[in-house]
Amino acid sequence: MIILGVDPHKTSHTAAAVDTPATTTIDTLTISSSEADYRRLLDWAQGWPQRYWAIENADGLGHHLAQWLISRGETVVDIPPTATAKIRILSRGGRRKNDPIDAAAAACAAAIRGESRPVAAEDHTDALALLDERRHTLSRHRTKLLNQMHALLRELIPGGVKRSLTANAAEKALHTVTAVTTADQVRAQLIEDLIDDVRRCDRQLAGNTARMKRILDEHATSLTDIVGIGPVLAARVLAGTRDPRRFPTAAAYANYTGTAPVQVASGDYNRHRLSRYGNRDLNSALHSIAVIQIRTRTSVGRRYYDRKIAEGKTCREAIRCLKRHLATVLWKTMVNDVRSRELTAATPYSDAA
Repeated sequence: MIILGVDPHKTSHTAAAVDTPATTTIDTLTISSSEADYRRLLDWAQGWPQRYWAIENADGLGHHLAQWLISRGETVVDIPPTATAKIRILSRGGRRKNDPIDAAAAACAAAIRGESRPVAAEDHTDALALLDERRHTLSRHRTKLLNQMHALLRELIPGGVKRSLTANAAEKALHTVTAVTTADQVRAQLIEDLIDDVRRCDRQLAGNTARMKRILDEHATSLTDIVGIGPVLAARVLAGTRDPRRFPTAAAYANYTGTAPVQVASGDYNRHRLSRYGNRDLNSALHSIAVIQIRTRTSVGRRYYDRKIAEGKTCREAIRCLKRHLATVLWKTMVNDVRSRELTAATPYSDAA
């Protein structure tokens, strides 16, 4: 088996063919980031029928190449940069660093199989991740616009306006003001511009939510049946999780989301502390779901929270327990959804047979 390690850059990619288990470099090739050179790279790899690719940072600079190779039927694994750094340190001449060495280090890291991750073709979760990132950008921009309006209205109206400001509320407040000085007239004009910008952001956010809902409906997720999860939170959970089956157990998924407590034990000393690791976006989504369920008096989550309070836990401890419980619920729901989709897709073929 030959492992083809790749060290990707923005304008060039360097590949190294490494033989296993000896982990010796057979050949290297450097190409530019272009479709023509991608084909040249694949032609070069045809010399080793038994092969797979190990691309450093396949979700970053190596994303386009990784997806291009997968679309041609190649097997690709992702190698984190930290893994290649460990290989360089442990190898002879560890102080040296160049593209061929990094490419070979990626292949060696894949041979060890300690930190490699299979790369799959993009699916609806990647589309949801793009929409979620766009929504995050729009939300931050909208908040910045509202803060600017608050500041300008405070200089036009004594005491300013309420904190929960909207475009309509700002327009209504502006109509009560008579701008006399040149500075006030400029302020009023800037507020009108900001109102238009906020309304445009509102339309874009509404369109973003509609696209998320359409994708969720097309792929039949059951997450939205859970109390506290709407289209936005469901999209965020799916985007952060990707394929839920890559987590062998619910405990592994809880550890990934940062909701599993960290054990600190030595001898007779044994306790657990709050985890500050894991996917913080997923952790934030789980926290939002937990808070919504606690506020919904008739929800299962509220009953679970009340039971933990009755056991003597503080409010914060009970919320953490609920988040850990929700991580298990979400993982099981997503795994069942994937299995249902696969069963539905396989049914026509079995009937035809």
